[in-house]
Amino acid sequence: MVEEQNIYKGNKKILFMTTFAFFLSFVVWFNMAPFASTIQKALQLSNEEIGVLLSINVALTIPARIIIGMLVDRFGPKHVYAALLIFASIPCFWFAFADSFWQLFMARALLSVVGAGFVIGIRMVSEWFPSKHLGLAEGIYGGWGNFGSSAAAFSLPLLALLFGGENGWRMAIALTGVLCIVYSFIYFKSVENTPSQKEFKKPRRSGAMEVTSYKSMAALMLMSIPLYAALALITWQLSNTSLISNQIAVAVYTALAAVYGYNLYKIWTVNRDHLRKGVPAKEQYSFKQVAILDFAYFITFGSELAVISMLPMFFEATFSMGVAGAGMIASSFAFMNLVARPGGGWLSDKFGRKKTLIILLAATSAAYLCMSQIGSNWPIAAAVLLTMTCSFFVQAGEGAVFSMVPLVKKRLTGQVAGMVGAYGSVGSVLFLAILGLLNPSLFFLGISIMAFCCFITCFFLNEPGKEHSKEKVPAAEEKTEKSGKEVAI
Repeated sequence: MVEEQNIYKGNKKILFMTTFAFFLSFVVWFNMAPFASTIQKALQLSNEEIGVLLSINVALTIPARIIIGMLVDRFGPKHVYAALLIFASIPCFWFAFADSFWQLFMARALLSVVGAGFVIGIRMVSEWFPSKHLGLAEGIYGGWGNFGSSAAAFSLPLLALLFGGENGWRMAIALTGVLCIVYSFIYFKSVENTPSQKEFKKPRRSGAMEVTSYKSMAALMLMSIPLYAALALITWQLSNTSLISNQIAVAVYTALAAVYGYNLYKIWTVNRDHLRKGVPAKEQYSFKQVAILDFAYFITFGSELAVISMLPMFFEATFSMGVAGAGMIASSFAFMNLVARPGGGWLSDKFGRKKTLIILLAATSAAYLCMSQIGSNWPIAAAVLLTMTCSFFVQAGEGAVFSMVPLVKKRLTGQVAGMVGAYGSVGSVLFLAILGLLNPSLFFLGISIMAFCCFITCFFLNEPGKEHSKEKVPAAEEKTEKSGKEVAI
């Protein structure tokens, strides 16, 4: 017990510092939302243009999570998080002082990269906590970091009022960029990639995820398609609004196809040599694990973002509520992150990761099925209680997913987290697109059916601790794991 405490000494500080970095990245990522109507009036934008700015805010997050995942595994989370925060400040300042729609558009597109910050901390936290406490630690990181979006919603308007004048919103947004720069230096000076007695394991090759069989390589190639399809869907939506011409849309489609082709080439070149030689048993991992976790996060995180977007209008229309009341109910869905995501991680640590994820996905499916039945004849209190229950299961499921991600393959944690996280963003893009085609009842029912399919798929997961056992761990940690003693984080 004492030896393990020495290995991970200072891990609470690392968790706090990294969680705040994630929190700050979400404040910056969502710093437009509280000022959408103000910006629309100030720059005389149409409803269509405001909608595009809100949707483009997630566009580059999808490829960025893949790229950032590779960089984290290559250079370490300390350097990459500090660099990302500095990078985020540039489009943040550009957006704050933009005076045209296209300047706002470019700034928001670049700012969407900061959404990839989530991936960095997954690797950092996994280095500083033993596997038996990893679920709770990752849950705290994810849940409290996600709270940055809610913090931006209630704090930035107050800052704008303090600055005063018609440019108060500009100063409040610019301040978030200043905070990014300041904290990037604080973070870089305050953390290390690993405890002093641990080695930071890097992939042998960069440019694509390493796999350990030809079957896994084919699966990786297929699993990459939705990442590009989501960007194509966003492009199609933009062309339908006439904000970009059909010619530009075709050019984007062509570019996406070319990048996907290059991605296939990199997957082949990174993996061909070691696959030809044969991968030793101790180095192998099942890509099936990654694919199932992709699907699980697609359902949980993807549906969360879509539901948060539609809940205010849903409650307003269903119960003839005022805008303020409907907004408060909708915010409760996001606020559950503070307890639900750490709760899902803790349950995974306590009762087994595979079993916990299966139960939470079954509960998510049931909760969404119940939400599809909400109507004006329901008591509002019952509808709110069901909504909060559903949000708990959804976000606890997210915590359960990321309690497993770092255990698939240690030296590939950044890339695995990047792909799983990207699938969450793909899910949000798809669910938001479906939302425009279905009524709320069918929308909730569709999510319920997909969650049930994912529930069935998760029976094919391997308990990730068994995969993780092939990785070399410090002797002291191995000794304490065998003894069954626990150390509180």
